[in-house]
Amino acid sequence: MIQTDILIIGAGPCGLFTVFEAGLLKLRCHLIDSLPQAGGQLTEIYPKKPIYDIPGYPSVLAGDLVKNLMEQIAPFKPTFTFGERAEQIEKLPDNRFKITTIKGTQIVAPVIAIAGGLGCFEPRKPPIPNIVDFEDKGVEYIVKDPELYRNKRVVIAGGGDSALDWTIFLADVAQEVTMIHRRSEFRGALDSVEKVMDLKERGKIKVITQAEVVGLQGNGKLQEVVIKHDKLGMIRRETDHFVPLFGLSPKLGPIGNWGLNIDKNAIEVNTLDYGTNVQGIFAIGDINTYAGKLKLILCGFHEATMMVQSAFKIVYPHKKLSFKYTTVTGIDGL
Repeated sequence: MIQTDILIIGAGPCGLFTVFEAGLLKLRCHLIDSLPQAGGQLTEIYPKKPIYDIPGYPSVLAGDLVKNLMEQIAPFKPTFTFGERAEQIEKLPDNRFKITTIKGTQIVAPVIAIAGGLGCFEPRKPPIPNIVDFEDKGVEYIVKDPELYRNKRVVIAGGGDSALDWTIFLADVAQEVTMIHRRSEFRGALDSVEKVMDLKERGKIKVITQAEVVGLQGNGKLQEVVIKHDKLGMIRRETDHFVPLFGLSPKLGPIGNWGLNIDKNAIEVNTLDYGTNVQGIFAIGDINTYAGKLKLILCGFHEATMMVQSAFKIVYPHKKLSFKYTTVTGIDGL
């Protein structure tokens, strides 16, 4: 059985930064994540995608941000349980919590910080009858490594930010990029839409609107997509990869049965310290909700910082909390 001060559920950027803020207060952390490595969505979904709204970084790749966060928390020696989902919760007589994972690992802590991002998520798949037959054989629902598409023919489906961003990025990587969207208008950022249209005008990419992919053909590997166009009817297009980017379908999973107040698949918290309706359980990052909530990594970092102040009072109820500036003392001196 593992014992710690704060059990963090989710090893994404917010969960990792919690370790740093907790470490400054001499609080030990253990992290659980259903994924096989740290980083959450940043590692699993878009490690090579640039992020532009992290203070001090005009641009940083998602994977590099995770690497830097791991380096930042290394002095505090956090421990991890990867590849296991938090399943059951039990309140012990001493007011600590015991969490049991799906594989039977047990962790005991007086404080739980849920930093599960979107929760347990899976990609939204288009209703193509044989799409499963081509998964990992030309069909990918997320872009993990852009180099997979180097000098290949790629068809991207979708009209949101992710589809627009990857269309722009892969225009300089792939041999041919075709973007397909069911409507004539796009749902993403206006700047991204303008970039896509500019690439189309310059002949760098192809854009087909009012259309959708309805069929896939190939012999053991994807070779062709069948497109249904509102005006032109059925179109066949040779391709090496089909990447439908229709977003993720988030689910809280077992956490939804822990007695927490839930609103539209997110955990309700107060903005004093991002505590839930259960004393000792906090929720930070994309998994929580409150008036004015913004789903930004930056906001999650702030929530983690505030949360650990209250966590300290739970772990050490008789100690006085003395907040220190790292610019004055440095990490080694804390």
